[in-house]
Amino acid sequence: MEGFLNWFLFGIYPYIALATLAVGSVIRYDREPYSWRAGSSQLLRRKQLMWGSVLFHLGVLAIFAGHLVGLLTPLWIWEWLGVSHGAKQMVAIVLGGVAGIAGIVGASMLIHRRFFDARIRAASNMADNLIIVILWLQLALGLATIRVSLQHLDGHEMVQFMNWAQGIFTFNPEAASYVAEANLVFKLHITLGLTIFVLFPFTRLVHMLSVPVRYMWRPGYQIVRTKRVRKPGE
Repeated sequence: MEGFLNWFLFGIYPYIALATLAVGSVIRYDREPYSWRAGSSQLLRRKQLMWGSVLFHLGVLAIFAGHLVGLLTPLWIWEWLGVSHGAKQMVAIVLGGVAGIAGIVGASMLIHRRFFDARIRAASNMADNLIIVILWLQLALGLATIRVSLQHLDGHEMVQFMNWAQGIFTFNPEAASYVAEANLVFKLHITLGLTIFVLFPFTRLVHMLSVPVRYMWRPGYQIVRTKRVRKPGE
């Protein structure tokens, strides 16, 4: 049973998650283009939103980029660059730890704002509430992996995860075997990450695919005009 579960979660489920992410996102964009947004409640408790959002997004984007480069870069490139497995793992621990702390602090601020402000809570839907809690749990699991990684500084375990991730994209039927002996916290982290891919097309996370580069240099978050009240006699 344990072998079947490992094969399904890390050999089959990744393809289910990636297919759902790709096909679901295309269908939603085609059928519900006006729902392709993050939603906005920035006029309520704006300062907390600003700090929480900045910390959360910077942390999550740094973690995503680190995972993408760290897991999918072929081993021979790291060897050609002269980067040992141990050194790569230490860099991942330090940078991932800093980004993870920033992300979870930001997520905590956003959760507090969303759940403890009656006005924001009333404007939120179940999907909004669910996804921010799931992302917080994923960040917490990611930080929990650091303690385990510090016990294996030779980088061997990280190499196994690289082989698994690259095996998935090269359709290696033995990919699941690379993580069969991994610590439970890593398996939970991977499984929840794949589940986020499944939920992606059905939540506000789809706005990430819009790549709003122009927002980097816009003057403010949102321009809101104040309605002028006409005085008697005007």
